[in-house]
Amino acid sequence: MKIWARLAVAGVLALAASGVARADGLLKAKIGVLRLSSSAPVFIAQDKGYFRDAGLEVELKFFDAAQPIAVATTSGDVDVGITAFTAGLYNLAGKGTLKVIGGMSREKAGYPLIGYFASNNAYAAGLKTPKDLAGKRVAVTQVGSSFHYSLGLLADKYGFKLSDVKVVPLQSLSNAAAALKGETVDAALLPASTARTLMDSNGAKLLGWVGDETPWQLGAVFASPKTLTNAPLVTKLLAALVRADREYHDVILTSIKNGVAPIDETTKPLLEIIAKYTNLPVEHVVGNCAYIDPDGKLDVKNVDNQIKWLQEQGFVDKGFDADAIIAKDYVKAD
Repeated sequence: MKIWARLAVAGVLALAASGVARADGLLKAKIGVLRLSSSAPVFIAQDKGYFRDAGLEVELKFFDAAQPIAVATTSGDVDVGITAFTAGLYNLAGKGTLKVIGGMSREKAGYPLIGYFASNNAYAAGLKTPKDLAGKRVAVTQVGSSFHYSLGLLADKYGFKLSDVKVVPLQSLSNAAAALKGETVDAALLPASTARTLMDSNGAKLLGWVGDETPWQLGAVFASPKTLTNAPLVTKLLAALVRADREYHDVILTSIKNGVAPIDETTKPLLEIIAKYTNLPVEHVVGNCAYIDPDGKLDVKNVDNQIKWLQEQGFVDKGFDADAIIAKDYVKAD
């Protein structure tokens, strides 16, 4: 019996040792991301072990605005960034310090993500719809951010000049929300998740959704040239993300009606994961599920349009287009 006991202990120790060896053999990667539901597949892949299944040990590093993620990716503080396109990101990519490797969130009708919100005073004074933003003080995170671009698309749609809007860059989502509540701006463009507490406390009024007004490719996966030299890491990471993209699409997005996902035995496990990483109740997540292509595709034509528009506005350096910043070995074009 003693011999068998010793053999059993030895077997357990051997299994433990092999587990450690497997853990040590995982490729390590840091991903820069925002705590927004627009990155839902990232959270699903992390929480359900899809990164680990692919052979990766992933650390998520959280930021409060998109542009710092691009900077961190360039500097090597993170290996991969997943966030919205910004003028700053495009300028870095145009210099060759970043490459787009996959698609993520999109502004699409029927999937509330970024909204136009009015302060209570401005709303009472007549700011009732998105087209009424001309001449108003509007908070965004940064000049050239996805929020700024969305405002520009709105101006183009309704025939007013972006210069007619007093754009107020406040550097973070929390600052923009605070300015809106404090009535120091007339309006703000905010993710639904950030604005939810304002609406629930009657601190702001919803004017409409960007996806309903001007659909566009909002977010992407990108990496530095240094990261791209590690092809196994990039391939494994994208495979894990696509696995999560598909599950998120098939379980959550296909269930959405009138912009809201139901909470049932099928959707609840994924909604709870998104809620966990965004620090929101599940009840708030259901009305803020960004559209993401199930195969991780990128709308390359729209990205090219973004670059041209930002170049025309003087926010992005000239001399490059979408083809120059896309890693064609990895991107699935839509």
